Amino acid sequence: MNEREGPLVKAFVELADTLVADYDVIELAQRLVDDCVRLLAVDAAGILLAAPGGGLQVLASTTEQARLLELFQVQSEAGPCLLAYRSGGVVLVEDLTVEPERWPAFARRAIADGFGAVCALPLRLREERIGALNLFSATAGALSAQDVLVGQALADIATIGILHQRAATRSETINQQLQTALNTRIIIEQAKGMLAERGGLDMDHAFLRLRTYARANNLRLTELARAVVQGTAEIGTLLGESAP
Repeated sequence: MNEREGPLVKAFVELADTLVADYDVIELAQRLVDDCVRLLAVDAAGILLAAPGGGLQVLASTTEQARLLELFQVQSEAGPCLLAYRSGGVVLVEDLTVEPERWPAFARRAIADGFGAVCALPLRLREERIGALNLFSATAGALSAQDVLVGQALADIATIGILHQRAATRSETINQQLQTALNTRIIIEQAKGMLAERGGLDMDHAFLRLRTYARANNLRLTELARAVVQGTAEIGTLLGESAP
């Protein structure tokens, strides 16, 4: 724990810094999944958020495979992340090849995508649940108890931020904000696709370019994505292309 104590403290401080009056839910969620991969023994992470109208939607992910696997759980209405959300408890799957009948379709899809284990953590505060965090590992094996605690603590910060905003604002307003965040995720996916097509990149590398440029230039990810989609941001600049 000592080797990561500094980075861990920094992660908590940065997450706390996003909890201002006009914080961006997308930015908060993306920072959370990025921190999980950086600090924990996992290879990918994703978040499902309960939509105001019911159901779960993908809010953030570190890789395209993780995003599609999260989406698959929602569409098939089965998987560890959905169970974590519904039960409010941690769901550990140490080896997806053992007892695959628990979630047969999910297990097949996850294994095909190169994952051997998964840990799902609820986004919850007491009895209130707003989503779940999935942590994917390439190799089979249980996530350490300490990593589970750290992952849950990071998830709790994000949950508190969203619920604090809900407590300070009328429910219809926060529902609108959450729906806006989910709609914004669609714009990010569109921007990723445009960068991928222009630069001949896969979706993961396209998102990395988008995220890196936003942070390097102190821009919100959502603002940059919208600029790319609307054509007010020069895609060539984001891709590092030389001027003609």
